[in-house]
Amino acid sequence: MIDYRDDVVPDLIAARDLYADCSLGARRPIADDARFAAMLANANLTVTAWDGERLVGIARSLSDFGFTTYLADLAVRDAHQHRGIGRELIRRTQQAAPQAKIVLLAAPAAVDYYPRIGFRHHPQAWLLDPDDALR
Repeated sequence: MIDYRDDVVPDLIAARDLYADCSLGARRPIADDARFAAMLANANLTVTAWDGERLVGIARSLSDFGFTTYLADLAVRDAHQHRGIGRELIRRTQQAAPQAKIVLLAAPAAVDYYPRIGFRHHPQAWLLDPDDALR
């Protein structure tokens, strides 16, 4: 039985263990304690999935709760994938900010997942990385 919670931000160790156990860990600064801790602490909408005491999923978002929710991370342990956990994390994120659309950047391994669960592709996204100069 998976327990979903929106009232707890996992500690650094539990979150790092989760991210390392799925494809998202390779694209997040999980070895940089200060940066990874800031990611966890500054998300204002976090929904987690627990299998007993073990963190098995997270939807980490930034939301204004009125117009847009940016789903920054959706992570589910490899062994817990294909059980509907990711979909439920997103559903609960949507419920927490029902007037806001959810926006995300898909990880390469998940690019086919989002259309299957109802997301529409939006081609007008733009990125400016931290080291990129604004011209």
